[in-house]
Amino acid sequence: MARPSPASGTRRTRRSTRAPRPTLVLCVRHGRTATTGQVLPGRAPGLHLSDEGRRQAEHVAVRIAALPRVDAVYASPLERTRETAAPIARATGLRVRTAKGLLECDFGEWTGRRLDELRRLDAWQAVQHAPSTFRFPGGESFAEMQTRMWTQLLTLAAAHPGGTVVATSHADPIKAAVAVAAGIHLDLFQRTSISPCSVTALLLGSGTPHVLCTNSAGDDLTGLSPS
Repeated sequence: MARPSPASGTRRTRRSTRAPRPTLVLCVRHGRTATTGQVLPGRAPGLHLSDEGRRQAEHVAVRIAALPRVDAVYASPLERTRETAAPIARATGLRVRTAKGLLECDFGEWTGRRLDELRRLDAWQAVQHAPSTFRFPGGESFAEMQTRMWTQLLTLAAAHPGGTVVATSHADPIKAAVAVAAGIHLDLFQRTSISPCSVTALLLGSGTPHVLCTNSAGDDLTGLSPS
């Protein structure tokens, strides 16, 4: 049996060590609901987009459909994220896939409570200024949410190397992912704003992640690239 030449062995080694192509991940927050800015809905089922939220979802779908390619559209299992992802999927000729890691934070006993009531609690200061130390009573910690969300985004990027992926999620998980990508401590993640149906673009899967834009509500997405 003939032995492979040293040159062929070198070629195989080079191929096997080549870095994966980066994936453009578009994190889209769901559109407005009847309780946005008033209640902490968390993972409670049955919350749908408002009329304004549906208009926002149609608008972001047009923006994303203008990109040269979109390989997949994912959403958290909740109704408001799947309803936001649906027009994006239609506009790109794809289907909505569910990714549990994109879920909203589990707010435990705080689920469904009004924000104006929660802001009066002493614990609210930790939520805003020291979230890395906070766990929602009977629910998830911010650190667990961040790890879950980041792991899910890396998994999606690895499944579509060199492609473009839409990940429809919620404000806090997206903010937490931006903190990881930008190398910002979790205690500072509340300084980032993520508006309904805004687009936050991350380049993942090839060495250091890049934050290409955050909270984009009306800009052209076709020119996204690392600086």
